[in-house]
Amino acid sequence: MQISVNFQAIAYLVSAVLFVLALKGLTHPASARRGNYLGMAGMAIAIGATLFGSEVQSYGFILAGVVGGAVIGTILAMRIKMTDMPQLVAALHSFVGMAAVLVAIGTFLNKREADLLNGVLMGELSAGIIIGAITFSGSVIAFGKLQGIISGKPVRFMGQHAVNAAIAIAAVALGVHFALTESMTSLVLMTLLAFILGFTLIIPIGGADMPVIVSMLNSYSGWAAAATGFTLQNHLLIIVGALVGFSGAILSYIMCRAMNRSIWNVIFGGFGSESGDAPSAVGEAVEKGVKSAAIEDAVYWMEDANKVIIVPGYGMAVAQAQHAMKELMEQLEARDVPVKFAIHPVAGRMPGHMNVLLAEADIPYDNVLEMDEINPEFSTADVVLVVGANDVVNPAAKDDTSSPIYGMPILEAGKAKNVFVVKRSMRPGYSGVENLLYYQDNCSLIFGDAKDVAEGMVTTLKGGGH
Repeated sequence: MQISVNFQAIAYLVSAVLFVLALKGLTHPASARRGNYLGMAGMAIAIGATLFGSEVQSYGFILAGVVGGAVIGTILAMRIKMTDMPQLVAALHSFVGMAAVLVAIGTFLNKREADLLNGVLMGELSAGIIIGAITFSGSVIAFGKLQGIISGKPVRFMGQHAVNAAIAIAAVALGVHFALTESMTSLVLMTLLAFILGFTLIIPIGGADMPVIVSMLNSYSGWAAAATGFTLQNHLLIIVGALVGFSGAILSYIMCRAMNRSIWNVIFGGFGSESGDAPSAVGEAVEKGVKSAAIEDAVYWMEDANKVIIVPGYGMAVAQAQHAMKELMEQLEARDVPVKFAIHPVAGRMPGHMNVLLAEADIPYDNVLEMDEINPEFSTADVVLVVGANDVVNPAAKDDTSSPIYGMPILEAGKAKNVFVVKRSMRPGYSGVENLLYYQDNCSLIFGDAKDVAEGMVTTLKGGGH
């Protein structure tokens, strides 16, 4: 059964409205669940309207793809850990990019055979291939860095910016030539250069910038989808692609502001390696040594504190300690100790990573505060418990002008009366920068798995503390 063009247009309009409402819902943790449901409803309507559209001539390959994708997606959704979510997002971005490339090439071959090519369509095909190829290879590199297959440190090479500029210019020039001449040679070379450009753009990006890169690649995938929409003359795909493209770009800009860095500095610079021979406060701080503490020491200070602030980081995600954090919060609040969670915009490996984990543990939204809201409260807190966070609490960003992360706004945990850092080892954070917080007089490190430490704190509190 097929539906009329007008009915399909109305269905697409409803889907587009639902997608806009879904984005609005995702702007706050309290409405995020509703936003997801609205987005899923919009996608279901869009898929149904497309499947029953007049342009569909056969359902065989479509059903095979839908069933195969549904099986793979279901298995991934059931097995994926929250700690692996950033690399899954990067992998999904790569699929969108490759889809844009394949659709553009397939459209070119089909239209050329039917003698239906024109200048506008050829321009759309060139744009779709270039954007899609950059998205694919860039997302693959991001996946490799997040998964640990590739080093999280910047991989730089001689004449990096000049090489990238030359590749970009050559790819665009070949795209123009392809659009004008329908040359297969130009098509192949343009596609290869775009794949290479995605690789050379992302490989120099350091681990500390990876949340921004994930967001930026999300934007790229949106533009790739929009380009595919133009190619297929699908209005909804154009709308959805534009929504994703613009929202990803805006999110990248917001995150860069939170890091006090320009988007161009992230894309073409990256940080994450130690500085060269410049004098650093790190060298002096190391001489002072590091204090370690036991679980009982932290509990001693927390159970009688006027306020406890918990700073979650990627270490909490790795240990899946969010539920233990919820129980710790409940034990402290039962003793009339207020507990708040401090969230840095780039904590974790993707935007909103910590918010998702805390929401999963049903930690009330009122207890979760963003950086600008919570920073004034650190100086009035008796205890700050840093759980697996590193770069986002590193005073080097404020005090060490030679540090690669200098200028990045941080959670000012070091201003509290007592700071306890739960950490597996003395290894630096994902950016590779030594953390000066560990050497402050008011800071002690509790070495161990975040979940084990948190559960130990809960057990100690239940046993009567000190």
